[in-house]
Amino acid sequence: MEIFTLLETLEDILERSKKLPFSYKVIVDGNEILDLIKEIRLKLPDELKQAKWIKEERERIMAEAHKDADDIVKEAEKRIISMIDEHEITKKAYDKKDEIISEANEKYRIMDRETKAYADGILGNVQQEIKSLQEVLIQIEGSLNETVQNLENDRKELK
Repeated sequence: MEIFTLLETLEDILERSKKLPFSYKVIVDGNEILDLIKEIRLKLPDELKQAKWIKEERERIMAEAHKDADDIVKEAEKRIISMIDEHEITKKAYDKKDEIISEANEKYRIMDRETKAYADGILGNVQQEIKSLQEVLIQIEGSLNETVQNLENDRKELK
């Protein structure tokens, strides 16, 4: 089950639970809720693994961009060496080398900026999802504690 499916199941349980008269409190099967919470906890590491994968993918893309930039620079250097014989050709080669290096550096900066923005966006989404799940779990835990307390009070009243 996906985390969202588990959360929907949790909501369904709460919605179909019996309500206590004159209050917003409900009676739920604590074991059923705890089982769902355990399943949600088991699913959370997948989200964290995804964040790790995104980070590794970003590093791979960065390494690839560095390699591409190095390859472009090496290609430019090879072109320059082959043009050294004549002065005019040498001058043009140096100009072309500078242009290629500038282009390579610009491409690297663009790729670096886009990769960081992409990774930041995905990590932000994952972080927001985890925060949302954390808030839901805190609410559920509070509701469960309140329900258990109400049950204990009701049992005390019966005695």
